[in-house]
Amino acid sequence: MDMTPNAIPGRDAGQSAHWNGAAGRAWVDGQTLMDRVLQPYEDRLVEAVPPGFEGSVLDVGCGTGSTTLACARRVGREGRVAGVDISEPMLALARERAAREGSRAAFIAADAETYGFEPASVDLVLSRFGVMFFADPVAAFTNLRRAARAGGALRFIAWRSAAENPFMTTAERAAAPLLPALPPRPAGGPGQFALADGARLRAILADSGWTGVDVRALDVPCVMPEAQLVPYLSRLGPVGMALQGADDATRERVLAAVRPAFDSFVHGDEVRFTGACWLATASVTSPTP
Repeated sequence: MDMTPNAIPGRDAGQSAHWNGAAGRAWVDGQTLMDRVLQPYEDRLVEAVPPGFEGSVLDVGCGTGSTTLACARRVGREGRVAGVDISEPMLALARERAAREGSRAAFIAADAETYGFEPASVDLVLSRFGVMFFADPVAAFTNLRRAARAGGALRFIAWRSAAENPFMTTAERAAAPLLPALPPRPAGGPGQFALADGARLRAILADSGWTGVDVRALDVPCVMPEAQLVPYLSRLGPVGMALQGADDATRERVLAAVRPAFDSFVHGDEVRFTGACWLATASVTSPTP
């Protein structure tokens, strides 16, 4: 697998601007919290990398690098791990983290939908919530399939529907009367719930040339400290993005309205919710164009 950080333009300029702007910076600032909240998902992915694995791993939408680094800790001396993401701020932190722990993980600044990966060079393509943002999902998964060698595998986790993930949309519902300009989530993506339809997800993978497609529901208990809930709501998600440019009075009004809406998720000093996701796996049976 070619690890050269040679970024090329992506198809969706809006996604690039989003993740290289306030959204990317917010994830950098919230890295410690988000790694903690998303740790159960990372564990389900990384278990696919056997200790001492000597193959190559590609982490798609790697963000600040937690899953990439976890994979790099498991591979053997000949194993190679790379993360690819469109967000330069998040990749800058990922590289800092890799340097601090002396990791051999590499990071590529590129859109995985269009990047010229070395053909048939990857043994395992995985992703923790990084594959819902493609402008053309079939083109993206086709590109990733070309990067995988015969016998290679795909394994990723993506969100199911907004209705099945009320924690993710509570802030928007509560803030709507105070933020009338809050943009609606795009129907069908790109976005958090772009792959919510399981039948559509299976079709995308099949149309991309992956074989042995398996998509199964995965419900994961998640926890965050209650003390981190307001900071989380202030920076992340659609409401958090809207508050980045708001004046102090507006921020206070919105947070005063939004925080009580989460009372049902608060249990003492913890916030608990269930993440409703898909765990998707597939393989490459033979090299294909």
